[in-house]
Amino acid sequence: MSELAAETTRALRDLDTHHAPTCYIPPEDVMAELIPVHSSTFCEGKGQVPYFDVQNGGTIAARAAWASPSPNLSFKALAGRGTSYAAAMDACFVGEERVIPQSGDFHGGWVTSNLHGRTKGAPGTEHW
Repeated sequence: MSELAAETTRALRDLDTHHAPTCYIPPEDVMAELIPVHSSTFCEGKGQVPYFDVQNGGTIAARAAWASPSPNLSFKALAGRGTSYAAAMDACFVGEERVIPQSGDFHGGWVTSNLHGRTKGAPGTEHW
């Protein structure tokens, strides 16, 4: 993903318990092509969560992004927005700061220098 896949000043941060924040981006701020894959998960707050391959500049990152088309009332601001695993992209930034991908592969947390404390994701933390 060496080309710009998305750029926004309108991202919303999702702050799930013990996870690094995840930045959800409005679809109109995504330049990459999102290709639906036959894979989804269910989140009690975000509902059915479909996944996408991200194609950008001839490169495809498999199952690298997901959306929340029909979240419950607590997460309604995320409706229609999407996010990606920071580890699946060449780089993700919050402002000028390069994001460090959250450990593990079950959440897309974007770790920045202002995040303090342990986050879920590393081996042995899946149970909290």
